[in-house]
Amino acid sequence: MEQEMIEIPKKEYIKLKKLEKLDFDLIRQFTSSLEDLKQGRFKKLA
Repeated sequence: MEQEMIEIPKKEYIKLKKLEKLDFDLIRQFTSSLEDLKQGRFKKLA
């Protein structure tokens, strides 16, 4: 599949890269939390 090229302002590119990093961080945290649940490592809150 051929890649398409587009032009965006540098400010927008930097913003998108920060959002991408945040998404991956949230996915890692979610994965870790699910693993904790599978292993029974959680506390019941009031």
